[in-house]
Amino acid sequence: MSSSNNPTPIPIRIDFVSDVSCPWCVIGLKSLEQALGNLHDSVQAEIHFQPFELNANMPAEGQDIGEHIAEKYGSTPEQMAQSREAIRARGEQLGFTFAMDKRGRIYNTFDAHRLLHWAALEGRQKALKMALFDAYFTQGQDPSSHAVLLKVAGDVGLDTARAAEVLASDAYADEVRAQEKFYQQNGINSVPAVIINERHLISGGQPPEVFEQALRQIISGA
Repeated sequence: MSSSNNPTPIPIRIDFVSDVSCPWCVIGLKSLEQALGNLHDSVQAEIHFQPFELNANMPAEGQDIGEHIAEKYGSTPEQMAQSREAIRARGEQLGFTFAMDKRGRIYNTFDAHRLLHWAALEGRQKALKMALFDAYFTQGQDPSSHAVLLKVAGDVGLDTARAAEVLASDAYADEVRAQEKFYQQNGINSVPAVIINERHLISGGQPPEVFEQALRQIISGA
């Protein structure tokens, strides 16, 4: 029997482990979205954004991004320039603007992850995630700033009074740390990590066709 006659969409769970300060996570998410679009109505994807901190010990004032990358990866200025251009070009292909000249520092993202955890309970997690990516990578804003977080929350339709309460407290801190620990203990030490149906791992900011091929293989065996 042909599967093309209005097949019932196959439900899949996608856990997208990422950090809001990770450019390859933006690329991975935009590529994943494109792949899901190419699958049309054959899948019904439920995406859950899971926390990962690239720099859990980053102080409140952040750090100059060039200094940070040189310290962490040993990159030369030439290598950093090549990487920035590769990221900018990949983003452009996927319809996302990386304004590299506006992103001068890297920041602690723990409060952003707490807000994202709350946003999931409010049904606005994906909208907040994309708005945080835009705030940091396109607008050059500080994702550790409560003022920035509150504005972004309001922009995506979240209750800013409740968001302020979350940020002013330790709300969801334990939940975020527990999720971070869970994925680290299960071997996730770099992001993005895209986990399909809690079984299949796709690592890195892959091109859309890689995600599409993997998803097709997974649903064909579902």
